[in-house]
Parts: sequence; C-alpha cells; structure tokens
Amino acid sequence: MVFSSLVFLCIFFPLSLLLYNLSKSIKYKNIILVITSIIFYSWGEPIWITAMLFSSIVDFNIGLIIDKYRGHIQAKIAIISSVVVNLGLLGVFKYSNFIVENINVFLGTHIYIPKISLPLGISFYTFQTLSYTVDMYRNEIKVQKSFLKFFTYVSMFPQLVAGPIVRYIDIEVCTVSGIREHP
Repeated sequence: MVFSSLVFLCIFFPLSLLLYNLSKSIKYKNIILVITSIIFYSWGEPIWITAMLFSSIVDFNIGLIIDKYRGHIQAKIAIISSVVVNLGLLGVFKYSNFIVENINVFLGTHIYIPKISLPLGISFYTFQTLSYTVDMYRNEIKVQKSFLKFFTYVSMFPQLVAGPIVRYIDIEVCTVSGIREHP
C-alpha cells in the first residue's frame, strides 16, 4: 500500500485513526497499531510479515537475555547474535541476488537466482530492532518485557516506511505519566 493511494487516503488511514481514537486504553491502542501495521505491510506481499515478526521475536528475546546476563559473556554472545541475525536477514533479502550474479559472471557458473521480492520496510525494522539490542547492551535503556509494546515500536507503519529509523530510547515510556526525561 502506498501512502498516496486512494485506498490508503480514503479508507485505510481514516479507519486506522478512527479505531485508534475510539480505543480508551494504551493496550488497545497498541493492538490497533499492530493490526493496522500488519495489514499495511501485508497489502503487497503477506508472506513477508514473517520476516518482520522473526526479527522482532529474535531481538525481543535477545533483549531479555542481555538484561538477564548483563556484564557476562552470555550478554556479549547475545549482542553478537543480534548483529549476525539482523545483518544476515538484510543480506539475504537485499544482496543475495547481487552476490550470486557476480559469482556467475566471474566464475562462469549458472547458479539459479530465485526471484525474491523485497519485504516492505526491511531496512527500517532490521535496524530498529538491532538498535534496541545495542542500546540494551550499552545499558542505555531498560528491557521491554511486553512483546506487544516492543512489536508496536517495530511495526508502526507511519514511521517505518517513511523513516527515519527511530531508536527505542526516543519512544520508551519510563514513568507512569508517560513522560520520559532524557538524561
């Protein structure tokens, strides 16, 4: 779905705003944001919502591991795993065709290159989840123990496609009043 399409402007966005504003609690607002974001990303290629979900599940759990083992070797292994998984995911989708094409040219091989569509927003959500784990490792943020809140941060469609990449520390809610003071 494109932001300038009539379906988005006349149906999807107004309906999303209406549902969001009718919700009274933050939990239901987050659920609405997640559902509308999944619909938005699934509009073109529904299968690739799995890549976003995979990245989110991996880094959510890595954040929990880093928090549990802060200062120990397990935390270091977890952050390295996050970097490898995220850059590997990005590499497979964005650069595998390029690499195989060059191997075919330089080595005269005929390795089959499958036509894989690029998941919408993959660079944004990959770097957002990665920045979360890096900030966790650096002890700059507190662990998010709610997957719903974490996935809302990762998947929120209005900012994810248009950018910029938002760090978790910039949206983290640390107080009951919802106001976070930056150090």
